[in-house]
Amino acid sequence: MRTLFKRVAIAFLILLMPGSPVLAQSILRDAETEHFIRQLSDPLLKAAGLTPSSVHLYLLHDNSINAFVAGGQNIFIHSGLILAADDVDELQGVLAHEICHIACGHGIRTQEAYANAGTASVLSMVLGAAAILAGGADAGMGIMMAGQSVAQGQFLAYSRGQESEADVNGAKYLQAVGISPTGMIRFFDKLRDQEILAQVRQDPYVRTHPLNRTRIMQLQEIAEKSPYYQTPPNAARNEEFLRLKAKLAGYLYEPRQTLRKYPLSDKSVAAHYARVYAYHKALEWDLALEEADALIQAEPDNPYFYEIKGQILFENGKVQDSLPVLQKAVALAPQEALIATAYGQAMVSLEDEAQMAKAIPILEDATRRDPENTFAWFNLAKAYAWTGKDAQASLATAERFFSGGSPSQAAMHAERAMKGFKEGTPEWLRAQDIMVISQAAAERQRRRR
Repeated sequence: MRTLFKRVAIAFLILLMPGSPVLAQSILRDAETEHFIRQLSDPLLKAAGLTPSSVHLYLLHDNSINAFVAGGQNIFIHSGLILAADDVDELQGVLAHEICHIACGHGIRTQEAYANAGTASVLSMVLGAAAILAGGADAGMGIMMAGQSVAQGQFLAYSRGQESEADVNGAKYLQAVGISPTGMIRFFDKLRDQEILAQVRQDPYVRTHPLNRTRIMQLQEIAEKSPYYQTPPNAARNEEFLRLKAKLAGYLYEPRQTLRKYPLSDKSVAAHYARVYAYHKALEWDLALEEADALIQAEPDNPYFYEIKGQILFENGKVQDSLPVLQKAVALAPQEALIATAYGQAMVSLEDEAQMAKAIPILEDATRRDPENTFAWFNLAKAYAWTGKDAQASLATAERFFSGGSPSQAAMHAERAMKGFKEGTPEWLRAQDIMVISQAAAERQRRRR
């Protein structure tokens, strides 16, 4: 797969209403992007009274403009939203808004609102059916339709109330960390005109976050009272945002489109970033490496620039050449599990026993830092198997399927791992935990089917 981002297929529940379908989505994983979003969100989470480590943020591969909270303390951001934002304050404004949905308990209250609306809807159906049976077909249908309208109105009013509350509290969080709320206003204002469009043409954010002039005027009044009202976006932070936006555009857009947006005459770091991806997608390896070298020359101590160059070399078949480059990236950012995974993968791909042994501690550290990193677990299992550590390979494979949401396979490999470890050891106990939990999850899946 020719990609510098890591794409991870997942399935998750959209917990906006009971009985919602499970939707398959694709998460984009990139060390630099995740680090940057964390830098933006952690101060806001603290301002909201939340523990940053308990809130998970995911970047979804979806060109539509949307962000939402689902499954408790999980914030999902569409790639299209980042590409639509003009500066870092707009993105941070959306994050502040979404964080209130968690801090203000909107998930639980939304389910209550659906239950109340559902009660009104069911009652109207019962009364309407009774009227029809009594001979008043028209009256019965009228009761049913009126009931549905009332139920929908009840929920929409509740939703608008939540959105207004998220605006107010989001602005408070922004002020608490010294950021102007005007970014939130600018972003919402550019989407407001979509409300007049048919739903099929609207971005999901407009449908799930009802916008209206009253809300924006209320937010404007709050913003004008902020001591940071006239404060522009932080220059350094905004430069980081523009780089990552260019990086994401280069990954998602067709090369021709990227090169039009970031022509060769543009010598900014953001433009070099975008062209790395454009040339990589076009299989212009030499040109991609030239752009990567230009990035490294501009900032010799930036680990993410070495990561990009190393991955280009690796995916172009120059595995040995990629090793020192990726090693440099790991040395500059030892805390980044995704970079360590890329380095470990390169070593494992050589299928050399000495390199396998060298890769094991690197991949073990990556999985400790990022237990949901299925790619790291896959390469670690391969390294264990090559060095004769079969029980460890089975446990790593069980971890891979466990974190990837495949309970039947996780249980099978965990049971196999238990046979290779002494009973009562930490490894045996971990394998047992995975087996028990996965067997129960697999049974629930079978019953649902």
